[in-house]
Amino acid sequence: MASVLIVDDAAFMRMMLKDILEKNDFTVAGEAANGQEAVDMYNELQPDLVTMDITMPEKDGIEALKEIKENHSEASIIMCSAMGQQAMVIDAIQAGAKDFIVKPFQADRVMDAIQKVLG
Repeated sequence: MASVLIVDDAAFMRMMLKDILEKNDFTVAGEAANGQEAVDMYNELQPDLVTMDITMPEKDGIEALKEIKENHSEASIIMCSAMGQQAMVIDAIQAGAKDFIVKPFQADRVMDAIQKVLG
């Protein structure tokens, strides 16, 4: 059973993702509300997958992604973005993100992305 770290500054977004993941038999290893927490929790938990919001306080998702990938090149990270953040999504993919999902989340799209990334 794969473990997932959910990173989003909005608690209800984390809750939505957690709900989708748990219904599909994933373990939510942890939840982070900003990029710094994401980096710290990744180091501690070493989850199989991270869902990473782009726009967050303290450290945005792209900075956090780069920092995690620097120390853990094997990290599987899926970016979560609102509509209209295409340029940032491209930056994230170039920095090593495996895929992206657009908010508001659609359960089937989330699961497609996760299954594709985890194989």
